[in-house]
Amino acid sequence: MTQNRTHTCGALRLSDAGHSVRLCGWLENLREVGGSLVFAVLRDFYGVTQLVTEDAELIAQLRALNKESVIAAEGTVRERSSKNPKLPTGDIEVVIEHLEVLGRCRYNELPFEINRSREADESARLKYRYLDLRNPAVKENIVLRCNVVAALRQAMTEQGFLEITTPILTVSSPEGARDYLVPARKHPGKFYALPQAPQQFKQLLMTSGFDRYFQIAPCFRDEDARGDRSPGEFYQLDMEMAFAGQEDVFAVIEAVLPPIFAKYGTYNVASQPPFRRIPYLEALETYGTDKPDLRIDLTARDVTEELAGCGFEPFAQGEVKAVPISGCKLTRKQIDKLLGDCEVQAGIKSYWFKVDESGAIAGGVAKFVQEQKDALTEKLGLAPDTLVILTCGKKSLAQKAAGVAIKTFGAACSGHMDRERYEFCWIVDFPMYEIGEESGELEFCHNPFSMPNGGLEILLKAERGEVDPLDIYAYQYDLVCNGVELSSGAVRNHDPEIMIKAFEMVRLGEEDVKKKFPAMYNAFCYGAPPHAGIAPGIDRMVMLLAGEDSIREVIPFPMNKSAQDVMMGAPSEVTQKQLEELHIAVVGEVEE
Repeated sequence: MTQNRTHTCGALRLSDAGHSVRLCGWLENLREVGGSLVFAVLRDFYGVTQLVTEDAELIAQLRALNKESVIAAEGTVRERSSKNPKLPTGDIEVVIEHLEVLGRCRYNELPFEINRSREADESARLKYRYLDLRNPAVKENIVLRCNVVAALRQAMTEQGFLEITTPILTVSSPEGARDYLVPARKHPGKFYALPQAPQQFKQLLMTSGFDRYFQIAPCFRDEDARGDRSPGEFYQLDMEMAFAGQEDVFAVIEAVLPPIFAKYGTYNVASQPPFRRIPYLEALETYGTDKPDLRIDLTARDVTEELAGCGFEPFAQGEVKAVPISGCKLTRKQIDKLLGDCEVQAGIKSYWFKVDESGAIAGGVAKFVQEQKDALTEKLGLAPDTLVILTCGKKSLAQKAAGVAIKTFGAACSGHMDRERYEFCWIVDFPMYEIGEESGELEFCHNPFSMPNGGLEILLKAERGEVDPLDIYAYQYDLVCNGVELSSGAVRNHDPEIMIKAFEMVRLGEEDVKKKFPAMYNAFCYGAPPHAGIAPGIDRMVMLLAGEDSIREVIPFPMNKSAQDVMMGAPSEVTQKQLEELHIAVVGEVEE
């Protein structure tokens, strides 16, 4: 039996009329006309072709097949009498002369209609992912992913980077999330860890004398799922540069990403370099988030002073932020609905008033701010038909609520969001330290391997009490696109003396550093070059390019929100023998 094909199901055109062909693919649909004429749709990776026959024997063969059976059809191409302009192959059909079953579908009913699989329940889609992937719309996202990865590899190579793979089995280290641990059979009681990121290895490559490194790196983190995060594993464009600083990293990313976004994106407009640089604290104050969507033109302003003593009790309990929205035509009912959505997301209640067509303040909390109208007009530039959203409370909460309002109302109010573009920005100047919410003590804010702005001198000043540690900034940066954080990066702390002093600030001494990061600490003691890097997430990048809201739509075989592979049945129980070989005992209750 031969399975060779002369053409794919997306290749034939009117110029092929009269040619004998052999096609292979899945039987997508069957339609009978009068019992003596049958049309069939054959689908493969490349497209669909209509088959037709009046032969009674072939009709009987086709009737006996379930949809999604795999067949080979031989016949002659002819022009269709009723053309389909929506299909590349819509001008022709193949008159079948021979039919061969290559893989029979043994089920009369499918879990969902292939071409409408995206409308099915997600659990069914994940369980039958191999059927879901037959849907051309689903398949296109995976093809896009392949093309983007290939383009990234080519662009990085052209920038002088070498692709180097780093270990998957490594040591557990604090990276900010839970590790996936792998028991070491030959070393009872000890464990490998799957890497949360190749962070230490890529820095070690810099100390080894490699100048520019990258890889499409698999990373593993035991964390909860959300729309822009896949539990378990994900991939990132990991890169590191020796003898480089922050602007050097920015220059590479700004050269690599915009052409790829413009070529492969749902929108063909992408920010051109240089991307906007926004200090972290400024981003929080202006946009209410460190992941601003710059397609929205709304910003927040502080009106704490202007509304002091206005008589509205919530405004007296912290800071007050205002988001003015010009030309807003939303009704009271629509405003209240959107504010309800904001409250769910932000965790606190927001308020509003509106400047009507006559210039008067009305609606919401208007009666409390009448006397402040002039001050608010000067501060916010109020004009008729301006809606003002007010958030209040502890500074961080008021900022967060303002950020939610900007995103929610920016999308709902006409003229304030240019959706069809990719807007990049860099968030820079992150604080080196923060006070931990649980510990109440000084902790690293972002990345413990970052170089403090001011080096050893600023750390010594903080140690002497001349500088507040919370006022120390680090050479850390995030890449944000359309409100999605694509990556974090930093100029690395490559000096052992500065590293020790940075960790001493959070109550970890030299021995602690040596114990937690022995290879990197020792390597740095042999002389390390200044280096910097970043690692944009491949999955998030492709999600943006495809215009999807869920990251699972661009991953070939994603886990569900509970980190389960319902198709393969993972995680699963293992045999007692396997546990004994690994010197592992399962204790406590095991959930079914």
